[in-house]
Amino acid sequence: MDFPRALRERRTRSRVSQLELALRAGTTQRHVSFIESGRSAPGRNMVVRLAESLELPLRERNELLLAAGYAPAYPESSLDDPALAPVRTAIHHILRGHLPYPALVTDRRGGLIAANDAFGLITEGAAAELLGPGANVYRLALHPDGLAPRIVNLAEWARHILVRLGHLPELRAELAAHVPDLEPSAGQLGFAVPLRLRSSHGELHLTTTVTTFATAVDVTLSELKLEAFLPADAETAAILSAVSPRGTCSRC
Repeated sequence: MDFPRALRERRTRSRVSQLELALRAGTTQRHVSFIESGRSAPGRNMVVRLAESLELPLRERNELLLAAGYAPAYPESSLDDPALAPVRTAIHHILRGHLPYPALVTDRRGGLIAANDAFGLITEGAAAELLGPGANVYRLALHPDGLAPRIVNLAEWARHILVRLGHLPELRAELAAHVPDLEPSAGQLGFAVPLRLRSSHGELHLTTTVTTFATAVDVTLSELKLEAFLPADAETAAILSAVSPRGTCSRC
């Protein structure tokens, strides 16, 4: 990778000027300009400061370091690594504590890491090949053999999913082909885009929250996302409370 070009592309993508980047990184605009033109080779600490100043994900910070000829600064561990045992325990407690509402944990590509038992109400009727550990939850959401036939507001929800896949252009193109050419409804969406999902117990109206490990310094940990589904109305809350298991988390 060409480091000057890589830095310039990431700065431009972040909509940060050379002057602003220089101020954030504690250097001069002239120095940043020289780095981006290849006239000056930055030291390891400067590369780290520039990457931090752009608030790049840890994976991209490592890529910039490699492009500049330095070793990565941030480790990338397997979730099975003994060092991440406290993380696995925390995930287990969070998923269990969210019951009776569905919740799941995914990696950067949307691969399913873990889910609580209430997530089964979301996935009922989906093809077996779209389920299980490692399955892609974005594909599960929009595939014709997944949740798509049961999503009442598919136009709005599909666009919500596709917007989140800017870092995965191939997957985005694949899933966009499954999305019907429908216009979002003209009505008021409310405070958030809901997921309106038909289930065997009635229609569910759900909103979602996404949680990350904000202070992570391990690439794998920094890319985990905990997505929790919350009832958007009293009827959905009553259904989830009635049919979802409490206190168990067999998939964690």
